[in-house]
Amino acid sequence: MSTAHSKTVRVLKALNHEPPDRAPIGEFFWTNFVRRCKKELGVGDDFDPYRYWDLDLVVISPNMDPRVEGIKILEDTAERKLVRTGYGAVVERKSTYPMPHFVSFETESLDRLEALAMDDPRDRRRYFEAIDDQINGVGDELNLGLPSFVDRVDSYADDFCVFGSVCEIQEQLWRIVGPVNVYYQLAEDPDRLEKSIRRLGDFLVGIVEGQIEAAGGKLSGMYIWGDVASTKGMLISPTLWRRLHKPQLARICDRIHAAGLKVIYHGCGNATPIYDDLIEAGVDCYNPLEAKAGLDVIDLRARFGDRWAFNGNVNVQVLETNDPEKVRAEVLRKLAAARGGGYIFQSDHSISSNVDPGTYDFVVRLVREFGG
Repeated sequence: MSTAHSKTVRVLKALNHEPPDRAPIGEFFWTNFVRRCKKELGVGDDFDPYRYWDLDLVVISPNMDPRVEGIKILEDTAERKLVRTGYGAVVERKSTYPMPHFVSFETESLDRLEALAMDDPRDRRRYFEAIDDQINGVGDELNLGLPSFVDRVDSYADDFCVFGSVCEIQEQLWRIVGPVNVYYQLAEDPDRLEKSIRRLGDFLVGIVEGQIEAAGGKLSGMYIWGDVASTKGMLISPTLWRRLHKPQLARICDRIHAAGLKVIYHGCGNATPIYDDLIEAGVDCYNPLEAKAGLDVIDLRARFGDRWAFNGNVNVQVLETNDPEKVRAEVLRKLAAARGGGYIFQSDHSISSNVDPGTYDFVVRLVREFGG
């Protein structure tokens, strides 16, 4: 049995609520954590945390920019970088910023949104060319000139369970019009906005179809990115979400499932009012289950049983203490959710540079020892 096959079996068993040989491990890492590892672990510049810790699940994103035109550098100094993306967004990166600052959006009004011309979501450049795009290239650091989606899938497919990814409506919409404008438009003219939402749904279904075809059978599932909540609750009313967003999410899930793939929905914050709706729409598993938003995977497993799988909830704030006893208690408690399947071990967001590489190594060893 190949390494990739055994890891895929492990992940899919967990998602199907069957007991795997042990709890599978997925993760996301901040760039500065990777930098810290390179410095403190004595590894080379080609250090890859997924390979170093032999994790199970890797998520790869294609180019989802409405226009496939790459990242345009507007200003480039040691302290400040200013870029324009294929979303029509101007984004600023500074060494003092933990995340990028969105300066402006080309498509701010409903008139401009309705007139927005988007390149074909199945355009081969999104999948086969090493082109810079916003989601892959503009994060906690500017990462330009990355290998193509297909090259990245191919590089991991022999050794890992590989998922693709796609945005849902809210995630795609705010990147186009800006996070503040989304809420104004939802409040002021939801009827008019609904027409653009349906068009974005067409685009995102096309992104699903494009990467499935491009990956040539090497994907086991897809993450759907969709932050619709804060730590205090939903960012929009559940009623409005059900009317505008849920139908398009269901379309995306249906297309993923039609290819025989699983769906993991990544939604930060506390979106518990729509959890049943997410299940109805076709979401198989929920991530990241932020502990600071009051979510607890043990309670959620008891509530949902075999209706839903979970991925995450290991409190990063506990990991950041780098206290072995606190970390051990957190890891072992959350591993209890893995009994009988239904849980993929992961942090409740991603691993920051405040986590000592030795602490993360300790976490992985605990999962391997006690996650069976």
